[in-house]
Amino acid sequence: MKLRIKGNALRLRLTQGEIRALAERGKVESRTEFPGGTTLVYRLRMDNETQDISVSYKDNLIEFTLPAAHAERWCGTDQVTVSVARDVPGGTLLLVLEKDFACLVPRDGEDESDHFPHPGAGQGSGRC
Repeated sequence: MKLRIKGNALRLRLTQGEIRALAERGKVESRTEFPGGTTLVYRLRMDNETQDISVSYKDNLIEFTLPAAHAERWCGTDQVTVSVARDVPGGTLLLVLEKDFACLVPRDGEDESDHFPHPGAGQGSGRC
């Protein structure tokens, strides 16, 4: 699972295996270890109580919550993206969940064997 933070936008990209894990176990998470023993955990969790995508940050955990009905539809169809904008002090926070596509041009050191096939494969645009 990839976490991308750009300004007030948080984006998670999940591989095919991570989508399966979310559907089967109700959550998927990744960790980033920092020098000094600090760990950042980012998690996507299904929840039957919530009505829309939400996110929280506490104790080095960024947790996205996705309503179970949204998760079942997203995991079980070809729907690529689920997103919502949330009002926050000083503006808007954009939350985006995406299926991770393989790049059209392979990159050294990247294992994309579990990524979703790129819809533009064979068209030669050279982009991810």
